[in-house]
Amino acid sequence: MAITSINSYPSTTSTVSGSATTQTKENETSKNTSSAADSTGVVYEKGSTDTSAAKTETKATNSALVAKLKADSESRLSQMRDIVTKMMTKQGAAIGTADSMWRFLAGGNFTVSAAAKAQAQADIADDGYWGVEKTSDRIVDFAKALSGDDPEQADKMLEAVKKGFKLATKSWGRDMPDITQRTYDAVVDKFDKWKNENKTEETAATEDNK
Repeated sequence: MAITSINSYPSTTSTVSGSATTQTKENETSKNTSSAADSTGVVYEKGSTDTSAAKTETKATNSALVAKLKADSESRLSQMRDIVTKMMTKQGAAIGTADSMWRFLAGGNFTVSAAAKAQAQADIADDGYWGVEKTSDRIVDFAKALSGDDPEQADKMLEAVKKGFKLATKSWGRDMPDITQRTYDAVVDKFDKWKNENKTEETAATEDNK
């Protein structure tokens, strides 16, 4: 079933969210310090209001995207937990913490209905919601939205992602299946591409100006 990706995604997004919140506070402190230092020589620049409005609009868009991703993820997770809980109850397994549920599934000592198996296979297929590509895309999109799509924050966001995967592995209680490792590799690759976006654009611009 799509348990590995489902477990990794919420742990990862939660950790990334915390990292982004810390970075936002650091940026606000820096801005306040710069504002105080420049208060004796303010220079009006035409279009500054438009720039501020654009930043506000971008922030609102990012916040909406984060909310959408979180709501979508929570809905999918709720559906999966409901299926797993019913399955555990029917098979006489005690339901304790979330970790106990993941460890129960990791143990493999259970049976699933044909319908549940078919749904899980569809979910983790190449074009499925919990497939490698879509899951890695959502993680990177989430990180971009939280950081204001700032490539300079990519390394910090990636560290949060790595922490999230470690937490997911701990909850699973053993080495993750292949799909989780492939998802992790895809996430790292997409973060590298995001981080190097500006460098690629700058290189192209330099070549055009020669």
